[in-house]
Amino acid sequence: MSHTEVKKINSALISVYHKDKLDAVVRLLDELGVAIYSTGGTLDFINGLGVKAQPVEDLTGYPPILGGRVKTLHPKVFGGILARRDNAQDAAQLSAYNIPPIDLVIVDLYPFADTLRSGADAQAIIEKIDIGGISLIRAAAKNFADTLVISSRGQYPALIELLQTGKGATTLDIRRTFAAQAFQQSSYYDTAIFNYFNAREKSPVFQQFLTDSVPLRYGENPHQQARFYGRLDELLEQLHGKEISYNNLLDIDAAVALIGDFPETTFVVLKHNNACGCASNAHPLTAWRKALAGDPVSAFGGVIITNRPVDAAVAKEINELFFEVIIAPGYSDEALAFLKTKKNRIILILKNAALPALQFRSLLHGIAQQNRDTAVETPKDLTPVTTKKPAEKEIADLLFANKLVKHSKSNAIVLAKDGQLLASGVGQTSRVDALKQAIAKAQTFGFSLQGAVMASDAFFPFPDCVAIAQEAGITAVVQPGGSINDEKSISYCNEHNIAMVTTGIRHFKH
Repeated sequence: MSHTEVKKINSALISVYHKDKLDAVVRLLDELGVAIYSTGGTLDFINGLGVKAQPVEDLTGYPPILGGRVKTLHPKVFGGILARRDNAQDAAQLSAYNIPPIDLVIVDLYPFADTLRSGADAQAIIEKIDIGGISLIRAAAKNFADTLVISSRGQYPALIELLQTGKGATTLDIRRTFAAQAFQQSSYYDTAIFNYFNAREKSPVFQQFLTDSVPLRYGENPHQQARFYGRLDELLEQLHGKEISYNNLLDIDAAVALIGDFPETTFVVLKHNNACGCASNAHPLTAWRKALAGDPVSAFGGVIITNRPVDAAVAKEINELFFEVIIAPGYSDEALAFLKTKKNRIILILKNAALPALQFRSLLHGIAQQNRDTAVETPKDLTPVTTKKPAEKEIADLLFANKLVKHSKSNAIVLAKDGQLLASGVGQTSRVDALKQAIAKAQTFGFSLQGAVMASDAFFPFPDCVAIAQEAGITAVVQPGGSINDEKSISYCNEHNIAMVTTGIRHFKH
């Protein structure tokens, strides 16, 4: 069979949920002399345009039944779609049973996903599972050698152009292209239905389908190709700046996850997915200044996020720093005037900080799935294990530090005081190295660790970390606990008047 084989469209079956923009298609088919078959509301719509269409029930001999659940499921419909025109036996059966060939199928499915998102009740959701429409799409796509399938209203402009330029004729390559798009639509539709049912059944099956995607300039490095699948505009609105890169996305993801744990006014500066500066303070400008002070060197070229609108005073100071991305729930006009002075600077509005409950990662030749770490410790989750109990101010700092260590690459140690990140050690192969890194960093930027607190993402296997921390001035420690050597660390704290609390929750992050 030649890939340029041309087929003239003589007949069409149209059955759509949404009728918008269908009128132009119908009028053009009518001009081309195409016989139209249709059902229900679509038939009424076509007749309302003054275009003649034959009811499908006249073809099948059966009216729609079961409240419209069955309209097109009939051999006289599917025979006309699936018949192979160059097959003598198929042609003979069409003639014997008086089945007209159908050359074009136009379907727009019931809006299952939209109904699900609307919060409709279970019965309304079930009724939006399309049966006849999805069957028509699959049948026409299977027989692309003879039949053209239009599987969504988004394809109407392409169909109109095709009909106009080809005067109602199509090539095999074109029909195959539309068939591939039809099976994509079918797969997406069935995936949405499966995931709806599987929310309760919880079958151990990885099945996701994202139709929206954008190419990225490159991946982590220029020699790597990259693409993002999903709808960023559901979470973020970009007001200014260059295209978001792969590395930007990684930092933005880390930033949004972190800021979601802070209800109080907070600024965070991130670099390579880790917080290098963070501070909570009722006054946004103070919070920004303290966050930047945590590591003004690493802040260069970083990502900034806050959970409060940015005003002119804050924006003026932020603008003094070179950074890649800023994320906030809003900006004053004066603030945007400052921030937009750099043409490439990415300015984002965070519309919704709710991230998916599940996380996926490609590993080896498969995919690993886990629940997102949504644990956020509160004062009642802190179990004192030492003679000395942390003071109220220390408890606030311990919880602050614990949020940060949760979002830091393991092994991680965070040192904090007065709602400010003083320093952190992240991504180290030993907890001792992470602590030493944090202490050295704090000293580099002139911070005193006297009265500061320490958070660890995992337990201390030996008392060496608390010993080093005590010598640096740390007075309170939070850690998950659970080591067989917990008592050694606790005893050291008791001997040196350090308060320690455990949470029972480990926060590894890799």
